[in-house]
Amino acid sequence: MKARLPKNYGGNGIGNMQQLARQAQKMQEEMEAKTAELEEREYSATAGGGAVKATVSGAMEVKSLDIDPEVVDPEDVEMLSDIILGAVNEALRNAAKDKEESLTAISGGLNIPGMF
Repeated sequence: MKARLPKNYGGNGIGNMQQLARQAQKMQEEMEAKTAELEEREYSATAGGGAVKATVSGAMEVKSLDIDPEVVDPEDVEMLSDIILGAVNEALRNAAKDKEESLTAISGGLNIPGMF
């Protein structure tokens, strides 16, 4: 019994490899464009019931930090530090999650080393 090969499979391995390489190049270009776009976006998060608002860029840089003057207590600087850290970390998580979801949508879930 002979094995059957899929249609358009026979003898054209180089053509298939070239097509695969073009597709990979296109995917990489799309991912680079999306990464550049995401780095320009801003993500915000609040903590302490809105007492602190942190805004970060998609490039994972803190852009602004707004602190409600009512929560500034010289006797409890540690609490303010904790609230600030919470807001900044949440904003960074939002940026990272958006980047991961956007790039996964382009790659179809493929994890190709060096692509992103």
